Amino acid sequence: MKIIAIKLFGRYHKGRALRYKSSHFLRQAVGYPLQSLTRAYQLALSKGLLLVLLALFSVFTSCAQDKRPVKGETEFQKEMNASYKDASKSPLKDTDRKNFEGLDFFSFDSTYVVLADFKRTPNEKAFKMKTTTSNQPIYVKYGELAFSLKGETFVLNIYQNQGLNEKEGYEDYLFLPFLDETNGLESYGGGRYLDARIPEGDTMEIDFNKAYNPYCAYNDKYSCPIVPRENYLKTRVEAGVKAFDKH
Repeated sequence: MKIIAIKLFGRYHKGRALRYKSSHFLRQAVGYPLQSLTRAYQLALSKGLLLVLLALFSVFTSCAQDKRPVKGETEFQKEMNASYKDASKSPLKDTDRKNFEGLDFFSFDSTYVVLADFKRTPNEKAFKMKTTTSNQPIYVKYGELAFSLKGETFVLNIYQNQGLNEKEGYEDYLFLPFLDETNGLESYGGGRYLDARIPEGDTMEIDFNKAYNPYCAYNDKYSCPIVPRENYLKTRVEAGVKAFDKH
């Protein structure tokens, strides 16, 4: 009887040791109280817990990505990147926006912040500006901007959209599109735009670091004004937004 008892006691401890090893990892993950459950139930529960943990990890990772700092050297660059990342504002296609981390910009260069002489041209006739679609909004040449850039003198026409100026908040809005010798290379081939307001005096600051692409550079569903050839600058404007790398 004593021998039988010893054998049984040995089997008991051997089985207990195996159960202990198999449950050791589970205890580390979810705590000791689960050890009182059956092995099958422990396994099912641990799988369920693992799925919950993976789901929580995914949520936290997503939140962390959303809270990543917006890229950009200047406030203008940061604002543009934040806007293009926002689904309610972005001109990007859904596939491009999902992978969007930030637009490419030329580094800020104060050389491209110039003070231009503003000359009003009040007798200009309204005209239909060509766009990338059949849409032809009515514009008028509002004035001319003469300025020096890197020792050279240039003149750009500045325009006013006759439909847009009737909307609240855009009464004094002016449109300054331009072409330069970076187009088709570092920058978008169709040229770039600048926003402006009617100046109070006879000068206007032009900051080419704030030059941005037409929405057509990102998505062909938009209708964008084609830059008039008169606004071609025979120089490289290494400032503002660069060409967009579509996916």
